[in-house]
Amino acid sequence: MVVDDLSAGVRSRIGDATFVQLDLLSDDAAARLAEVLREHSVTSVIHFAALKAAGESVQQPVRYYRHNVGALVTVLEAMRSSDARGLVFSSSAAVYGDAALPLTEEAAPRPINPYGETKLVGEWLVAAAAHAHALSATSLRYFNVAGAGTPELGDTSANNLIPMAIERIAAGEAPRIFGDDYNTPDGTCIRDYIHVLDIAEAHLAALDDLTAGHRVYNVGTGVGSSVREILDLLIEASGAEFDPELTARRPGDPDVVVATVDRIRDELGWSARLTTRDAVESAWAAHLARR
Repeated sequence: MVVDDLSAGVRSRIGDATFVQLDLLSDDAAARLAEVLREHSVTSVIHFAALKAAGESVQQPVRYYRHNVGALVTVLEAMRSSDARGLVFSSSAAVYGDAALPLTEEAAPRPINPYGETKLVGEWLVAAAAHAHALSATSLRYFNVAGAGTPELGDTSANNLIPMAIERIAAGEAPRIFGDDYNTPDGTCIRDYIHVLDIAEAHLAALDDLTAGHRVYNVGTGVGSSVREILDLLIEASGAEFDPELTARRPGDPDVVVATVDRIRDELGWSARLTTRDAVESAWAAHLARR
């Protein structure tokens, strides 16, 4: 079953699954969610919902804390009042901030924007609740999620590099590079881009292996690509003839964020299967399907 407020989701994409529309920040949300969990005999929860734009979080920190931490509080309260004792929590590589490579799960978190802070606080909260309420919980630190599972399931928001660039290309404008003075080979930020289908499979692996307490895993490919490299792939996929437009840095962007993925491979048997090119090409195919 799916619980969502549809502030960003699309009802038609849920298919035949049981759907409950609920704002997790409403006054009675915890009680209503607990009732839903009991009614449907839910034993485990995957909590995805969050605001996710790092730059926006710098401008709206209170909103980000309210949504990202407040909604998680609601979920944990509802679980405590029901028989749901398994939790997979969507965390983020943003908890690392500008921590030095390699980014293993033991690296000291150093978030540099409120979004990353809210995800780190979320992990602390999940760990505390797991200890206090006998939960089996796993936090998955996503790196840069990209692509579409099928052409009909493209990203509907333009908050990440690839959908933002697609929006520009579709409008007949050059995609933008936000700063080229980072400490990287081509001067643009380097990120670990992971296909959304691989992310989905990582959640299933985590759900199948929940154990008492709280565990944390990086979810990435272990390979970094620069912003310029991603835009080159997208321009190639689209057939557009643009040179990317250089503009100022965004606040809160570290130089390099690339996963070390040994733990999730060794403990859960999961590894990313798809490439950065797969992610970019699937995102462009989804754009064409919407058009």
